[in-house]
Formats: sequence, C-alpha cells, structure tokens
Amino acid sequence: MPAEPTLPLAGMPERLYVASPSRLLTYLDCPRRYRMTYLQRPAPPPGPPWAHLSFGSSIHLALRGWYDLPAQERTDTAAARLLRAGWVDDGYRDDQQSVAYREHAADLVAAYVRGLDPTEEPLGAERTVSLRTATLAVTGRVDRLDERVVDGARELVVVDYKTGRRPPEVSDARGSLALALYAVAAGRVLRRTCRRVELHHVPSGAVASWTHTPESLERQVARAEDIGAEAAGLDRAWADGLAERPGDWDAAFPPRPGPQCAWCDVARHCPQGSAAAPRKPSWAGLAELAG
Repeated sequence: MPAEPTLPLAGMPERLYVASPSRLLTYLDCPRRYRMTYLQRPAPPPGPPWAHLSFGSSIHLALRGWYDLPAQERTDTAAARLLRAGWVDDGYRDDQQSVAYREHAADLVAAYVRGLDPTEEPLGAERTVSLRTATLAVTGRVDRLDERVVDGARELVVVDYKTGRRPPEVSDARGSLALALYAVAAGRVLRRTCRRVELHHVPSGAVASWTHTPESLERQVARAEDIGAEAAGLDRAWADGLAERPGDWDAAFPPRPGPQCAWCDVARHCPQGSAAAPRKPSWAGLAELAG
C-alpha cells in the first residue's frame, strides 16, 4: 500500500534540497539516470569501471599529494612518484595497457608541476565547500583553491583539473555550473572575492579561464535553484509512494537517449539507453598514445 504523502507543518520553512553539482547535472542530463543513481534502492549495479576515469582519478590524487609535501620536496620527480604509488588500474584492457598509461600519466603530472611555483601554497587542495540559499544546499570539492591577483586585487581562484582528450575552451569555463557554484561557495565561506574559475588541462598544459561578474554568478545560482526545485519535487513524489508504483516510473523520470548513453553506467538497465548506443569498451575513453 502506498505511503501517505508527507505534509509540511504550518509555518515551518520548506526543507532545503541537498545536492552536489554532480547530482544537479545528472538530473539535468537524464532524469532516468538520476532516479537510478540517487533514488532507486537497491540501485542497479553499474557496468565495469572506466579506464579514463581511473586515469583522471590517479592524476588528481597525485596532484593532491604533491601539495601535501613540504615546499622543498615538491619536484617533478616527486609528482611522478606519487602518480605511480597511487595508480588506479581499473578498467584497462590488460596489465600492459595499464602500465603504458601509468607511465604516460607520470610524465604528464611531472610536466604540469614544472609550471607551478612549489613555494606557493594554495588555500585548499581537494577542499570541500558548501553553499546555502533559500531553497538549496550544495556541497562539492574544489580541486584547488588559489589566491592570486585578479584585475589588480588579490582574489580567490577556483582551479579544476581536466584530464580528457580535448583541451577545454573558454566557453567551458564560462558555462560551468559546478565551477560557478564553487566560486560562490568559496567566496562566502572564506569571506573573500572569488570570481575567476580555471580549467587546467593536465595533458596539454592549456588553461581555459573565465572571470565572472556578480550578476553572472547570481544567474548560475538561480539556475541551480531551478534544477534543484524540479528535482526536489520528484524526490518528494518518490518518497511519498511513487517508488511503490513501478508503472509510473518511466513517465516521471523520462530518459534522454543519445550517443552519450554509450558512456552511461546504468544504460544497460534502460531499454531506451541500450537501444540508443551500445556501451563502449571500458578503455574507449582513453586518449590515444603516440607510438
């Protein structure tokens, strides 16, 4: 028997929708994947791990560890050593492929840190920041939070590492909902101005940056609130009994099938996703190595 709807008490403020930027963007990209990932319990088992995500995680871990070292020990050799020590080998075709990409990643992090000043301390590496509005509570983790001179004044700068095939463009930094939310959250938590967001492409060394205005940050927060409000309504419906009516799931959480379904962890549990694109091999997202 379906549960009785939960009614709010008179005069009580509405409960905040608690999310990460990833949760918000998952709902925006595909409500069906959102339901399977965040609401359905037990959650459908995901497919095999992706090698390109293991590759990126290993690089992030090494760069995080590099800033844990004393300044005098922050060398390119240390970065490569950290990469090898923390290598995640899930998703690769075989040991030979894993080793080849491990050594490639070691070269990449070594080259990247050569462009950094080891004596400059970030305000945070893998730092958790939170943002609360009238309707939304967002928490996420910033790869790196710097303090630098921006337009003649010292400000916070949000840095996000990218490890994919394609170097990011300015439009990627400008349009990123996650980076904008991190900037607002960091600025409020540390009570300092934070307008600039940067995407650092570790494989190429390219940096795509954008300096927001207060108005553009407000628009991104409003965008997050709109996404959260829509998702929160479905969360409540799920909790109030939709979970017990499987026939209603598909209409409430429609899929958005397309080529991206080939990379979706739950597509094999979604008829539309499976039909849209067959799953790629777990190593298909890796950039091709020269030679």
